[in-house]
Amino acid sequence: MARIASVNLPNEKRIEAALLAITGIGRSLALKICILAKVDPNKKAGELNEKEEEALRTEVAKHLTEGDLRRMVTQNIKLLQDIGSYRGTRHKRRLPSRGQRTRSNARTKRGKKVTMGSGRRAEAKK
Repeated sequence: MARIASVNLPNEKRIEAALLAITGIGRSLALKICILAKVDPNKKAGELNEKEEEALRTEVAKHLTEGDLRRMVTQNIKLLQDIGSYRGTRHKRRLPSRGQRTRSNARTKRGKKVTMGSGRRAEAKK
């Protein structure tokens, strides 16, 4: 099992697709990394030899991935919150920060739907 950037790559997948398991690497970057490392992108991840693995590791190390990338994103959000920007306040309130409507959508951000009014008045009238 190939281990690159602290991630175990799935053996049964092509190396181009297996690199997508690393946070911060998309399809186009995965293909570029394979070309620069001189590794066939159609080769399975389990079939890589040590030399090819090492070449991939050095190419992936040149990019911001995994923990470093997550840390940078978290710091950027914290900065927005500290300076009091609109986007920062939206992040604080756990609401969409890119202009989406929240009246009828944004359920994943706002949580489970809460029904207003429990229907107690109807019971009290009876």
